[in-house]
Amino acid sequence: MLPTTSYTAQNHDNGSLNSRDAARHTAGAKRYKYLRRLLHVKQMDFDFAIWQMLYLFTSPQRVYRNFHYRKQTKDQWARDDPAFLVLLSIWLCVSTVGFGLVLDMGFVETLKLLLWVVFIDCIGVGLLISTLMWVVANKYLMKHPNKDYDVEWGYAFDVHLNAFYPLLVILHFLQLFFINHIVVINSDWFVGYLVGNSMWLIAIGYYVYITFLGYNALPFLKNTVVLLYPFAVLGLLYVLSLCLGWNFTKGLCWFYKYRVQ
Repeated sequence: MLPTTSYTAQNHDNGSLNSRDAARHTAGAKRYKYLRRLLHVKQMDFDFAIWQMLYLFTSPQRVYRNFHYRKQTKDQWARDDPAFLVLLSIWLCVSTVGFGLVLDMGFVETLKLLLWVVFIDCIGVGLLISTLMWVVANKYLMKHPNKDYDVEWGYAFDVHLNAFYPLLVILHFLQLFFINHIVVINSDWFVGYLVGNSMWLIAIGYYVYITFLGYNALPFLKNTVVLLYPFAVLGLLYVLSLCLGWNFTKGLCWFYKYRVQ
């Protein structure tokens, strides 16, 4: 069974919300509630957030099944608990510090890298991708466009966070153990970039697949299979990288060092 928090859903004879409940379900009200909970750690369900993180690797469909339950009980698809975002931020900070140590960066350089990764790579790129997918989904993937059904921007951002987490663990944590040790993927020999580029393929593949699952879970969207088309490009780039000797991890390490200089 999925771990759930017990809530009482309000039923209305006509299936609509009254004016008082409608005010509670506006985007601004939901956003205020979400941000307010960031200041109340005891109100966050970290056990459930950890459960989601584990199943994003093993069975991401079960994670999105819980989004259906939230829609039924709270009349919103997006998360109302920031615990997942808090844990993801911790993962991001720890892994970035790990990168700083592996690349022999000083304290100031590591701090610069951390700020860049958090505010540009995670938040900035996340806002950009979420907004783009939100627009695309509402404009091109709706079965029957109307004001009663739309993709919440908060849900689009949640889908990005869900897809970003496995990518972060693979490229920012697991990869650390291979950069200068084991197979030394930060090098120009074949086995090095074979292992490194394979990790990139798996990480980005996770991102594409979990993004597809997120939008495919919405019953009012159509043709979501198009979100799987990037797999063809990924496969082509992977084969080309091995044939031409491209080392994505070496490029990432160079780029991180270039950023902080």
